[in-house]
Amino acid sequence: MGSANGLTNGRGGHPLFAFGVITDVQYADIPNGHSFLGVPRFYRHSMLVLQRAVKSWNNNKNLNFAIHFGDIVDGKCPKDQSLNAVKKVVDEFENFKGPVYHMIGNHCLYNLPRDKLLPLLKIPNLDGGRAYYEFSPAPGYRFVVLDGYDISAIGWPHDHPKTLEALKFLRERNPNSDKNSPNGLEGLDRRFLMFNGAVGEEQMEWLDCVLRDAINMKQKVVVCCHLPLDPGASSQEPLLWNYDEVMDVIHQYDCVKVCLAGHDHEGGHSIDSHGIHHRVLEAALECPPGHDIYDGGHSIDPHRIHHPVLEAALEYPPGTIMLEQME
Repeated sequence: MGSANGLTNGRGGHPLFAFGVITDVQYADIPNGHSFLGVPRFYRHSMLVLQRAVKSWNNNKNLNFAIHFGDIVDGKCPKDQSLNAVKKVVDEFENFKGPVYHMIGNHCLYNLPRDKLLPLLKIPNLDGGRAYYEFSPAPGYRFVVLDGYDISAIGWPHDHPKTLEALKFLRERNPNSDKNSPNGLEGLDRRFLMFNGAVGEEQMEWLDCVLRDAINMKQKVVVCCHLPLDPGASSQEPLLWNYDEVMDVIHQYDCVKVCLAGHDHEGGHSIDSHGIHHRVLEAALECPPGHDIYDGGHSIDPHRIHHPVLEAALEYPPGTIMLEQME
């Protein structure tokens, strides 16, 4: 961890493993701007935030790996610069002295199609563009990385069955001509926007198999997705289209302890009806120049998430999470 006290469990215990986290870097070599809601965005400075994060991770000799939760470059990046911009940010991640795991976000797909993006991010490209996978960083633990844009109107070829399925889905649920507009949509229906996506049937079956296997192997699971999976941890607009179906699968098993996400730049935390912690990470893009953490109205205090068998402690940005065995 980045803190001097090591964030131990109070009994002198040592972490099972620790890892760095960052999300929504959204780098672009363009002047500063604002979100649709008027929140300042610092496109060039986000690279400095990432560089400081990587330096912090390397200074902490105990980090096992790092995870980037998607949106490596911004959709406003000039398209003739997209490829080089992605490579530039990936090169910064490569300065970390350990494995780095990526997932795709909507801004990634605004810049490059899947077939070009996945090799750059070193995402295992199986079965024609699938971007979901799993890994085990320590005995008894498994990380499941979901592809929240499996069914999506962006990233796939225009005539791809998954593109057509996504467009049909949006036409049935969002009457606006601009499918990125939530005007007229109420409550949780406001998530039916083109910049979101869904987990497809094949991926859902894969998730079910992975969790069943984790139960058999007595593993605890951390689920990662660019898009949030719980309305309590996020505003309505950034949610995965079928977050409820994904959570129905997850709730069938008691192995999942934490769900981590990005996309909703303000961040958030909740504990769902089954006791699973959901933590949405704040965006590096909106970290003001000269700062490593938010201040004022965007103050983010370190979170410590307690569970009978798991403690996840988060500091952000630059962030790290440490998991410890609990009695």
